Amino acid sequence: MKYRETFPRKVRTEDVWIPTRDGQTRLHARIWRPTDAETAPVPALLEYLPYRKSDWTAPRDAQRHPWYAGHGYASVRVDLRGSGDSEGVMLDEYTATELADGVDVVNWLAEQPWCTGKVGMFGISWGGFNSLQIAALRPAPLKAIVTVCSTDDRYDNDVHYTGGAVLGIDMLAWAGTMLAFTARPPHPTSVGEDRWLPMWRERLDALEPYLHTWLAHQERDDYWRHGSVCEDYGAIEAAVLAVGGWADPYRDTVLRLLEHLDAPVRGLIGPWSHQYPDRGLPPGPAIGFLQETLRWWDHWLKDEPTGVLDEPPLRAWINDPVPPATSYATMPGRWVGEDGWPSPTVMWDERPLGGPADEPVIVRSPLHTGLDAGRFFPFGNATDLPPDQREEDGRSVCFDSSPLTDRVEILGRPRVRLRLDSATRRAHVIARVCDVAPDGSSTLVTRGVLNLLSREGRDKAVEWEPGREEDVEFELNATGYAFPPGHRVRVAVSDAYWPWVWPHGERGRLTVRPGDSALLLPVRDPGADAGRPPIVFEEPEQAAPLAVTVDPPAEPRPERTLTHDVATGEWVLDVDPNYGGSRTYPDGLRYEESARETYRIRSDDPLSAVASSRWTIRLRRGAWHTEVVTAVELRATAEEFIMDSSIEARANGETVATRAWHHTTPRTSA
Repeated sequence: MKYRETFPRKVRTEDVWIPTRDGQTRLHARIWRPTDAETAPVPALLEYLPYRKSDWTAPRDAQRHPWYAGHGYASVRVDLRGSGDSEGVMLDEYTATELADGVDVVNWLAEQPWCTGKVGMFGISWGGFNSLQIAALRPAPLKAIVTVCSTDDRYDNDVHYTGGAVLGIDMLAWAGTMLAFTARPPHPTSVGEDRWLPMWRERLDALEPYLHTWLAHQERDDYWRHGSVCEDYGAIEAAVLAVGGWADPYRDTVLRLLEHLDAPVRGLIGPWSHQYPDRGLPPGPAIGFLQETLRWWDHWLKDEPTGVLDEPPLRAWINDPVPPATSYATMPGRWVGEDGWPSPTVMWDERPLGGPADEPVIVRSPLHTGLDAGRFFPFGNATDLPPDQREEDGRSVCFDSSPLTDRVEILGRPRVRLRLDSATRRAHVIARVCDVAPDGSSTLVTRGVLNLLSREGRDKAVEWEPGREEDVEFELNATGYAFPPGHRVRVAVSDAYWPWVWPHGERGRLTVRPGDSALLLPVRDPGADAGRPPIVFEEPEQAAPLAVTVDPPAEPRPERTLTHDVATGEWVLDVDPNYGGSRTYPDGLRYEESARETYRIRSDDPLSAVASSRWTIRLRRGAWHTEVVTAVELRATAEEFIMDSSIEARANGETVATRAWHHTTPRTSA
C-alpha cells in the first residue's frame, strides 16, 4: 500500500449542515475539497451512509475522501437523516425520505460556488445501494456513480431473503445490528452540548425493530419493489461502474446491470470480500481502486480522455483452484475481459446428474446442514469463508462427475434443474457446486437456494402437491472459477441449510430423479483472451491513514465456534462479527463495540431454530459517556414468527431509555 502525503491540489476539510426539502431537517456533512475551489470549481463526489462519519467509517473515509479532493474533487461524506450527526429519525432502509434527501444533497452540492455543477455518487453496500436508487430518480447534476457490493434487487439479493427463503443468518443479525446502530447518539462536538440529548431522545422514541417490517413482507411485494432498480433499469441515465467480489453475496448484480442497463456501464469483479478493493483485506489481490475510479470520474465529470471506455465492459477475475480454507491472503488466478454480457465466449454445458436408468434418490438432510456455509458477508476476517465441505457433503446427496481430463473454466451463474417431488407442501432445495480434489477435499465454488413455494415467482406462494413430480430450475450465485484436470465437479443437494435458510415448520423430504436432472455450467472459452491486451491495475494507493488506536479485546474470544450437545442433538453456532472492535480516535473519542450472534437448532426439529443478536456500544470523550445495549431474538412455531427485542440506553450513568418489543407475524412463505 502506498500512502500519499501530497497531492496535485491542497485540501481543506469543513463540516457543514445541508438543508432538505422539508425545511425542518438538516443533514450533517464533511467536505474535503481543494483550497482553491472557489476560484477553480471542481465536481463533487458524494458518499451517503448511516454508518457515522465521526467514528465508525472515519478510518475508511480518511483513506479515500482526501485522496479524491487532492485530485481535484469536492469529496463529501453525509450522514443519513437520523444517523450520525444528522437531524431527524431513521425508520427503515432506503425509504422514500432517504432517497429524496439524497436528491436534495446532490442538488445542493451542484449549486455551491466551489462546484462545477457536476456530481458523482459512490459507496459500498448501503452507499452502493442508494447510489443506484438515487440515480434512478435522475437528479440532473448526477452524471456518474460507482456502486460497490450493492444490489439491484432488494428482495432476492439482499440480507433478508434468498431464493424466496428467509435468510436466517442475516435477517436476524442485520436487524440486530441496525437496532444498535440507529440507537447511537449524535456527538455533542458536532450538534452542540445543548442539543445532543434531545436529538438522541427523539431517535430512541422513534425506534422500531426493522425485523418486524422485513418479516411482514415474505413475498416480493411493493415494499421490496421500492428501491429495487431491477424494476425499471431504464430509469438510470447516469454512467455506472458496478464493482463486486466473488466472496461477496452481491456479485450477481454486476452481471445483471451489464445485461440490462441502457446507460453507459462497466463491470469489475475481483476475488474480494465485502470491502473496497484497495483495502488489502483477504482475499486479495488488492488493486489501485482509487486510481481506477479517478479515471471514471475524470471521464464523466471532467470530460477528460482517460480511456475508461476502451476497457472491456466486464473485467473479471478467474479463481484458480485452491484447497479449502476459511481465509486466503491472495487468491491465485488471472484477469479476463468480456466485450459484453451475456458473453459470446461463454456457452452452456449441460451435465446430467445421473443416467436415464438411475433410481430416484431421497434427500432428507439433518437440519444442521449448512453450519459450514461460512459467513454470509465475508469482511476479510479469519473465519469468513467456507471450510472443507466434506462434512456438508456427507449431510447432502452428492452427484460427482468423472475426473476431468481438461481444465474447465466457468464464468457466470450456473443453474441446476431438478425433477423432484416433495413429501410436504412447503420445502426448500439447496444446491452447492464443489471442486473435489483427488485427496477428497471439497472446495465450495458456488451455491443456490430455492424455496419451493416461490418456484412460480417470488411474488407468490404456491404450495407443493405431494406425490406430483415437477421440474424446478434455479440459478446459483455467479462465480469465476477454473476446475483443473483430475478433479471432479460435485453437485450436493440438500433440503436444509441452517442458519442461512430458516427451516419450514415441518420435517420433510425430497425425491430427486438424477437421470432427469442436470447441472448447467457457463463454460468460458479458454482461448477467448488471445490477442487481447493484458488487464492490469496500478498498486493500491490511499491518503495517509487516520491515527486510530485499535485495542485488543479485554477477553479474547474466537470469531466462530460450533458446539454439539450429543444428548439433545442441539448444535450451537456462536459468531463474533468482528466489525472493528474498540478504538480511540485522534480527537480523543473512545468507541467500544461488542457483538455476538448465536444460532441454535436440533438436527431433527425445525421448530427448535433460534437466532439471537446482542450488541453493546459505548462512546466517551472526556466527561461525556454513553452506552447502548440491545438484544434481538427470533424463533418460530409452525404458524408464526416470534420476535423479542430490547434496548437500554444510558448517558453518564443515567438511564435515557429502556424499551422492549414482543411481536409475532404469520408465516406466509417462510
